[in-house]
Amino acid sequence: MTYCLGIKVKEGLVAIADSLITSGTDTTVKKKIFVEQKDNFSLFIMTSGLRSVRDKAIVYFREELETNDFDKLYKAVNAFGQQVKRAADEDREALERAGFKFDLNTIIGGQLRNDEEHKLFLLYPEGNWVELGQGAPYVIIGNSGYGKPILNRTLTEDTDLRLALKTGFLSFDSTRVIANNVGYPIDIALYRNGTYQMVEQHYEERDLKDIADQWAQELRNSLEHIPGGWMEAAFDKLPPKE
Repeated sequence: MTYCLGIKVKEGLVAIADSLITSGTDTTVKKKIFVEQKDNFSLFIMTSGLRSVRDKAIVYFREELETNDFDKLYKAVNAFGQQVKRAADEDREALERAGFKFDLNTIIGGQLRNDEEHKLFLLYPEGNWVELGQGAPYVIIGNSGYGKPILNRTLTEDTDLRLALKTGFLSFDSTRVIANNVGYPIDIALYRNGTYQMVEQHYEERDLKDIADQWAQELRNSLEHIPGGWMEAAFDKLPPKE
């Protein structure tokens, strides 16, 4: 399992991915964000699913970038979807015979020269996609359940990039605490609308441990300060302590 989060706000994009790879009892670390940049062309790709399928689709897509000059992000998304379907045609039967399900969900974000603004897409294993926009400022693939509450309560399209990244990290941390197949290190990519410049940063657990510990303490403190009068009607029905 994995954790990949893409956030789109008016100011730009945030991408966060853990790099923990689990296979049975074995764990390894490998980067899950692929970034491609050139003049007026900036995008990231994050995937959740079989690593071999992801690697093959990325190699095929890089070959496409060498021969095709995409001017809008949706065209690049279509091209990557074609490579996913190509990998499926080549490998699905053998994988399923070996007991593996062909499965590759992908988040693609960025901005190409004829895009009016930055874009964020969710690509399904079948090669079709949806674009994230107003009312849907984020998408998670992989272990998606535990990190959603803070995102739902905090993010809007007007959230600035700094708060978006902070919220995204706390979403990852909430998932990491519960799921033993999601963990450090994490990689992030940041993009500001109209700049055509994606920046990347790598974080080890030691870099963010103090922030995670503070977040846990802040949650405990918040619970202490929430009024409890509403509970008395229930507790009054309890028998007294002996």
